[in-house]
Amino acid sequence: MNNVSFSHFLIFFISGLFCACSTTKKSQTTEQPVVNIEFNADSAYAFCAAQCQFGPRIMNSSAHEECAQWIQKKFQQYGYQVDRQQADLKGYDGTILKSTNIIATAPADSSVSKPRIMICAHWDSRPWADNDPDESNWRKPVMAANDGASGVAVMLELARLIKDNDSARIAVDFICFDAEDWGVPQWSNEVDADSWALGAQYWATNYQSKANSYQFGILLDMVGGQGAKFYREAYSMQYARNIVDKVWQAAAAAGYGSVFLAKNSGYVTDDHVPVNEQAHIPCIDIINHYPDCEQSSFGPTWHTINDDMQHIDKNTLQAVGQTLIQLIFSE
Repeated sequence: MNNVSFSHFLIFFISGLFCACSTTKKSQTTEQPVVNIEFNADSAYAFCAAQCQFGPRIMNSSAHEECAQWIQKKFQQYGYQVDRQQADLKGYDGTILKSTNIIATAPADSSVSKPRIMICAHWDSRPWADNDPDESNWRKPVMAANDGASGVAVMLELARLIKDNDSARIAVDFICFDAEDWGVPQWSNEVDADSWALGAQYWATNYQSKANSYQFGILLDMVGGQGAKFYREAYSMQYARNIVDKVWQAAAAAGYGSVFLAKNSGYVTDDHVPVNEQAHIPCIDIINHYPDCEQSSFGPTWHTINDDMQHIDKNTLQAVGQTLIQLIFSE
């Protein structure tokens, strides 16, 4: 993902040093009944670590293909039909990227007559740590524990829980977008906002609404960082404000209103933009925002070599996962 200004990230306000803090669950008064299904952060953490064990999942690498197969098998294990949408996409630098969008469709017998939504995340890794404070690391790959693996990990745990609980009132499809993070690096002289979210652009262009008509979508991006907070992202508010309200209400009901803040942030160029603008599906972005972080408003590990499992927080995974459980089983 990238921010829409200054080579995609400085539109957010950057003013101080980041101090990590845990996101502990707090009870809150709400009219929405609390869902009694518990999201398992330990399981999500393990799914995140399993992806990182392949190494950076950089486009056109063996780790990338091996991880794709692993993700596909996990969704199939939970009863989902999985399709691999493959395409040769051109990166900003002319590199042909062997892209694979992994589309997991809810079993037909569990989704008949149910409204259908999509939850998505990108699964590829940034090939360059171009925001690392050490210039010598700028051309090194990013492990992408948070910026990639965390979103897929939450989706896999949701798929597991949906399989084990047949009381969901909506059918949920999961889409793992590829080629999100091959956008123009900061050390390049080129400027190309369309170089980001290539897999989502391809999916949205080829989306057939008659096949699966989604009522709305939710994008998960960087949902496992230490001390993360989630603000209402500007494109989300522009295209799908009512969905933002749904999710933030679910967070409050689940006891995580202190993590999902009733505050607005800037525009973020991310996978949800083509979903909104090309596929015409109202889609929001749940993405971390650190307004006081000097390194980046996306957090201190964003596009650095420190985006690893040591900086993944189970409390954050729990807050996001439980919020979505609350939404899925009460919507």
